[in-house]
Amino acid sequence: MRLFVVEDDPYWQQAIEAIVSHRPEFRIVALCSNLRQALRSMRTELFDLMIVDLGLPDGSGIEAIRAARQYQPDADILVATVFADEANVVAAIFAGATGYLLKESTPTQWSAAIDDLRAGHSPIDPKIARHILAAVQRRTSTAQLSPRSDLRPSPVNAVAGGFEDPKLSPREIEVLQLVAKGFTLVEVARFLKLSPHTTRSHAKAIYRKLEVNTRGEAVFEASLLGLI
Repeated sequence: MRLFVVEDDPYWQQAIEAIVSHRPEFRIVALCSNLRQALRSMRTELFDLMIVDLGLPDGSGIEAIRAARQYQPDADILVATVFADEANVVAAIFAGATGYLLKESTPTQWSAAIDDLRAGHSPIDPKIARHILAAVQRRTSTAQLSPRSDLRPSPVNAVAGGFEDPKLSPREIEVLQLVAKGFTLVEVARFLKLSPHTTRSHAKAIYRKLEVNTRGEAVFEASLLGLI
């Protein structure tokens, strides 16, 4: 199996190479330390699996995921990162990632995640909220996206493509953006200098307008609409 690795940290580059070295069926065809190099190599290298970090020195691994979906639509894409917040998880999965692993995982877990991907599963680290993946799967199975579905629609395109504009207020969007970064409602209230009751009221309004029931679903819907 041909692996395409996008990772800027030398430690993790060596860690991935060490994991692969114990699996003779694996072969690294590209080891890229930044986004520019990855986008260039993607045009010429064929691969079955991409392992990509989200925090790159010259951009986001999300862009590499989107490009990989264009050049190698059948390849699996495993995110391996330190970012566990819902916004990054949702963005990565919506861009085309098929698995999401935190770097604190053991070599055995890394190897198992790769095997799960090749078996057609979507391995997600236990610390990642699983309802986010469920929301993505439910939405992408029914949503009528534009031909370039690898790109997140803008609010205008979302409305034109059938997504209803929820008309969130500026304050509600502000609350949603902080929630997407992983803050609790109590922390959001403290940050915005609001009462917890007011923040909870904003959260209820957001859920109602987006027609969702969980924070993960709210973040995903807002990503589709270009609100966060």
